[in-house]
Amino acid sequence: MIDDIFCKIIKGELPADKVYEDDEFLVIKDIHPQAPVHLLIIPKKHIFGMHDATQELLGQAMMVADKVAQHVGVVEKGYRLILNEGEHGGKLVPHFHIHLLGGKALGTKIVK
Repeated sequence: MIDDIFCKIIKGELPADKVYEDDEFLVIKDIHPQAPVHLLIIPKKHIFGMHDATQELLGQAMMVADKVAQHVGVVEKGYRLILNEGEHGGKLVPHFHIHLLGGKALGTKIVK
């Protein structure tokens, strides 16, 4: 069984600032926020990366992102979703997750 930091948070072994939870997903605040709102949308079932994800899971993740964005009040002015994959993509935790950033103007470029 995979035992990354997100799996430990999901199992309740590590603390996290939870924003949303349902049967399939957990949404927590990022511990190193890059924007006033920086949340992580994490499936409760361990999924390593995009190649392991189903279309259904990806669609559910997008719907959770929209629901949470509405809940935290960033829909009106906009928000960004980021999915890091692999070493060059900046993926640090071997568990599929999506970053939701908002609460300020993020600009048009991701990489400076």
